[in-house]
Amino acid sequence: MSLLDDIRGPRDLDGLTRDELRTLAGEVRAFLVENVARTGGHLGPNLGVVELTIALHRVFDSPGDPIIFDTGHQSYVHKLLTGRQDFSQLRSRGGLAGYPQRAESEHDVVESSHASSSLSWADGISRAFTRTGRKDRHVVAVVGDGALTGGMTWEALNNISDDNDRNLVIVVNDNGRSYAPTIGGMARYLNRVRTADSYESLRRGSAGFFHRLGPVGRAVYRGVRGGTHGFLSRFTNNAALYSNLDIKYLGPIDGHDFEALEETLQLAKEYSAPVIVHTITEKGRGYEPARRDEADQFHAVGKIDPTTGEPLGSSDAVAWTDVFSEALVAAGERRDDVIAMTAAMLRPTGLLAFAQRFPDRVYDVGIAEQHAVASSAGLAYGGLHPVVAIYATFMNRAFDQVVMDVALHRAGVTFVLDRSGVTGPDGPSHHGVWDLAMLQLVPGIRIAAPRDGERLRELFDEAIEVADAPTVVRFPKGTIPAALEAVERREDGVDVLYRGGSEDVLIVAIGPMAQLAMEVAERLRAQGIGATVVDPRWAVPIQPSIVELARAHRLVITLEDGIRVGGVGTRVRQVLREAGVDTAVDELGLPGKFIDHASREEILRDAGLTPSKIAQDVVAQVLGTRIPIARPAEDAGAIWLADEARHGEA
Repeated sequence: MSLLDDIRGPRDLDGLTRDELRTLAGEVRAFLVENVARTGGHLGPNLGVVELTIALHRVFDSPGDPIIFDTGHQSYVHKLLTGRQDFSQLRSRGGLAGYPQRAESEHDVVESSHASSSLSWADGISRAFTRTGRKDRHVVAVVGDGALTGGMTWEALNNISDDNDRNLVIVVNDNGRSYAPTIGGMARYLNRVRTADSYESLRRGSAGFFHRLGPVGRAVYRGVRGGTHGFLSRFTNNAALYSNLDIKYLGPIDGHDFEALEETLQLAKEYSAPVIVHTITEKGRGYEPARRDEADQFHAVGKIDPTTGEPLGSSDAVAWTDVFSEALVAAGERRDDVIAMTAAMLRPTGLLAFAQRFPDRVYDVGIAEQHAVASSAGLAYGGLHPVVAIYATFMNRAFDQVVMDVALHRAGVTFVLDRSGVTGPDGPSHHGVWDLAMLQLVPGIRIAAPRDGERLRELFDEAIEVADAPTVVRFPKGTIPAALEAVERREDGVDVLYRGGSEDVLIVAIGPMAQLAMEVAERLRAQGIGATVVDPRWAVPIQPSIVELARAHRLVITLEDGIRVGGVGTRVRQVLREAGVDTAVDELGLPGKFIDHASREEILRDAGLTPSKIAQDVVAQVLGTRIPIARPAEDAGAIWLADEARHGEA
């Protein structure tokens, strides 16, 4: 039996010797490679924090001493050490989440995995412990160095330094990377420290000198190590980074050296005031395929061969992001004013090809979405057309800047929102389901939702032609579907995809929901109900054709992969009422709640967004047995209920 098999909680680590700890670290890495290779997930970051996480759980007493991970993708080792060793369904329904989740364990504190928030959490928890007399408890925030590029981190540090009468330990996990290499002046500063020959030679020399003196020398070395850390930090000038914050700084230390880690963390624990512990780690450590991967050290992988690291399955599929990447490069070839901007997501959002072609026309601002959006307004004012590429879920952070900096100033900025709608295995903090409801509140904004690759290229080109308002192009995660051609394009750009006889039901399909709408229409036609399917292309504002077609139909169904509350369907209904159209509208989409990790298909099925369920409900609405009831028709035709509708086939 392995050592890992015997670990059921953090206190099981207490009796292990140094040699056993090193053995355990090797077992943890082997476990991660074997299991994440089967399921996919965040591999590289977790391989880099094995020793650090073990040391944290030996020095601190979780959950009494809460440990907060920023971001939570580096929590797999934490899960293993807190009794969660069944990774067989990682990131799948019924299995472990890919981020901390309170429902899994009392050891998990913060579920949201948007970067740079941990220090604010730690600030609040430590203040609460002090105020309520629990001064024996400590709060630990493990901050990936990429999260230090977010402004929220520095807001928190400013407040922590103003009130330093609490037990708060900030561990900087410095591996030089967030997704890819960390961006910005802060990153360059830490990188100089991480690679400084002066630091390495002094650290190794001092350790070697004292250890050659035998047990007495080693005892002296341990006794002066705290002072040595302080000297080293001054020697490398790294403490100057925090000199104006009035926070104790320890480091930098080797994040894979158990002795250095535990001694330094113990010093920090005993300090009785906020402390920053700077650890240097290696992302992907112990797994050669990850270490060779210059792009992101296997930050996140799909299913891979555990021996070679090569992806399993077909690599021929074209992703939405790939098509956008090509469209952006083509736009850059045509227009010198088109520039690209992202927040530490150059590769994941498809900007790499543009960066390679136009290296001086790409800005990566680090994990700072708010800054990216406000800066884009300035770029537009200066005569450029910024294309800001961000995951849809991360756009939530920059809503104020979209309203007050871009829209209010009528700046021509195009936002490209990758991973919109249901993202599946990444869970509630990463589903991009809020963007349609949130952004359509912005005055003057225009939101495009392409249904396939051809429409993505087309709509992106239209978006960057708008110079006096923000535009949005949103698309989901995954493989792009086959092209779905229109049977008619209306004068205002609305595509009619399907006409099924009589004008009973108008189905307004937003973006990738078009294929689902087509399947529903076919089912309705088989039951004697005529359906018209339209893709607005520009979901916001609502185009005149939608009003005209709704007036001619008995019932309107809207389909979107965002939340129903305040979604596009709600806007359609309001516009129809303003136009005096009394056709009933049924707005279909996702529920206004946080959705756990599962496959996209499972989540859509839970929301009733399947062809059979939608068709069944529409039949009932046309027959007048379900609200909203379709407007009566002079001749409704022969409507019959197929067996699947009668029996509620899912």
